[in-house]
Amino acid sequence: MGSMTGTQWAIGIACAYFAGSIPFGVIIAKARGVNIREHGSRNIGATNVGRVLGKNFGLICFLLDVLKGAVPVVVIGLLAKVFGESIDQIETTDMLLWISVALAALFGHMYSPWLKFGGGKGVATTFGGMVVMWPLLTIPVLLAFLAWLITLKGTKMISLASLVAALVLFGDATATVFLSSTLEHAWPLLVVTLLIAIMVFWKHRSNIGRIIRGEEPKVGSDCSK
Repeated sequence: MGSMTGTQWAIGIACAYFAGSIPFGVIIAKARGVNIREHGSRNIGATNVGRVLGKNFGLICFLLDVLKGAVPVVVIGLLAKVFGESIDQIETTDMLLWISVALAALFGHMYSPWLKFGGGKGVATTFGGMVVMWPLLTIPVLLAFLAWLITLKGTKMISLASLVAALVLFGDATATVFLSSTLEHAWPLLVVTLLIAIMVFWKHRSNIGRIIRGEEPKVGSDCSK
């Protein structure tokens, strides 16, 4: 193990969970006198906040949700001296623990103790936590975000764009591992991106049904997501 002890990693992962659990969507809406869980899609994420309160508030929520995933990963990465190191320079154990920090923030967003372990779908928090995991997942995440933008522009469906991005992230991470390292050393990257894809699909399972039936709302629609 690198420069952090097991106890320090455990504290860092716990802090990441509680950082991720901050329900910024609920807080922003409450400040405007709105219970976001009773309006629109009833989701606490940026998409619903933007739909109910306006694009500016949706953008603020998105940025805050990104930061609550990014900040713990950067801070712990710097403390553990893994931030900026190549895949081959990071021990497998440290890689797995650093990834766990990002996952903890994501789980905090999806299953917040402040919301009786309910929460959002985690796309913004996932993006924040993974894109700053330099250089392990930064490029795959940026390519996944590009796929998200292209899909959104083509279909006007945020849910479908998120599903496509999750698949692209796993595919790009797989390519990165096999091009720059060995499966035996960097398997945590494949596991985490596969887990993220599974979680995104699980959280969007109702959306998938609507997409198949042709009933999924598009950007600009007043229908619930």
